[in-house]
Amino acid sequence: MNISDIQSLAAFTCVQSEYNDAVVAGGYTSDLLSDVMAHAEEGSVLITIQAHKNTVAVASLVGLPAIIVCNNRPVLDDMIDAARAEGIAIFQTPDNQFQTSLLIAQHLAGCPAR
Repeated sequence: MNISDIQSLAAFTCVQSEYNDAVVAGGYTSDLLSDVMAHAEEGSVLITIQAHKNTVAVASLVGLPAIIVCNNRPVLDDMIDAARAEGIAIFQTPDNQFQTSLLIAQHLAGCPAR
């Protein structure tokens, strides 16, 4: 699965679309940014409710190509600008983190939910 595949899913709205279409290696769900720094694997998508520019800094540090912001949290312009500068995609969804994690996991496994 590539980042563009996430963009094509109905559950997500792309709010920062200037990114390299990298392969998604996995997903990591957390709202504690120190946890993300310690445990997220490079190439994973970050699933979170943390919608601020520090989230982008952590994603860049770890090598995460995309962030999915859940619960329709507003994504501020400074987060979008930081992500654009780093080439990190940002998506927004009304779904919660559990639903979003499940959807991403299903698509990574090649068996999307119906």
